[in-house]
Order: sequence, then C-alpha cells, then structure tokens
Amino acid sequence: MAEPTRSSNKLSTVIYDDRCQLCVSAKKGMERFAQEDSLPHVRFLPYQSEEAERYLGQHYSPGRPEVAFLVGPDGHIRRGLDAFLPLLPDMPGGRFLSAIIRFPLVRPLLNLAYRVLARHRYRWFGEVPPHHP
Repeated sequence: MAEPTRSSNKLSTVIYDDRCQLCVSAKKGMERFAQEDSLPHVRFLPYQSEEAERYLGQHYSPGRPEVAFLVGPDGHIRRGLDAFLPLLPDMPGGRFLSAIIRFPLVRPLLNLAYRVLARHRYRWFGEVPPHHP
C-alpha cells in the first residue's frame, strides 16, 4: 500500500493496540498530557484501522500487534520501547527518565521488560471489547 503523505503533517502518530486494556489506558493517559500541551505534536491511531495499515505499510500484519509504533512526521517508524523514547522529554518526569536510560544496562533491561509486558498484556490486563467508546 502507498504510504500517506506527511510533508504537511507536523504530528507524530502513536499507533497502539485498541483491543489491549493496558494500551488503551496508556493512550488515555498520554492524551491527558496532549490536552495539557505537554504532547501537542502527537496523535493516536488504533492499530486495528485502515489508516494504521497505510501508515505502517510493510510493518503491518493482521491481528494483534506485537508492539506499539511511532510514525514521525517524516514517515520514520519506531517500534516497541523506541516508540516512546522520543515522547519522554515532553512528559512529566520524562527528562529524568531520558537521562537514566543512558546508563549502561538500563535500556536493555527496559527493552526486556517491554517485551515481557507486551507478550503478556492481554493475560495480565485484559482485552477491550471490539466496540468500545
């Protein structure tokens, strides 16, 4: 599928799993920051949408996504923990967390924690019904 044009779009797009309770809750929390002007440059898009499929192109596969994605205004795609790192400095406490991640072993441990959490998110946090508000 053709990738959407983003040249006039200054927003980064977080693509999240809208069937995952943890993901939906995290999205709602991040939306509060966006409303408070902490993340004004971010929009949210459910993975289970045609628009997400267009944005992700070859990175999209039907079913549940394994990770979250961040599509930058230039079309660059980040996935998993790397999808959230560019957003950290604009979030409360994010600059501190960004600094901690630079220490040896912290990022590999966070990547491992992200992968474990992502793998078990439905079992631990539940699933959102298909037609949630």
